[in-house]
Amino acid sequence: MASRWKKASPGLLAGGLAAMGVLHFVAPKPFTRIVPRALPNPEALVAISGAAELACAALVAVPRTRRVGGLAAAALFVGVFPANCQMALDARSGTAKAIAYGRLPFQIPLVAWALSVSRR
Repeated sequence: MASRWKKASPGLLAGGLAAMGVLHFVAPKPFTRIVPRALPNPEALVAISGAAELACAALVAVPRTRRVGGLAAAALFVGVFPANCQMALDARSGTAKAIAYGRLPFQIPLVAWALSVSRR
């Protein structure tokens, strides 16, 4: 089972990154809304982060560039954390707040996953 996960893990990470990267361009509004207000030009930042996710996906998908892709994905997950915090701060209903705050700790396993992929 562990070896199956080890084999599938880079592809799953690349697929998730690619899907989120595409969403940044297809449906940017939810991402634009969570850019911290202190940062300039949310639309450009959403496009840049979407492009970064697509680049990380491509790097992770190719064994030869997987190390740099995993490290870049880990850095990306850390870099977008302020947007996740902004989403939690902006959540209005009790349920939305609970979900938004509840997902913040999951950034840690995402970073760990990307780092583990970089070591393969």
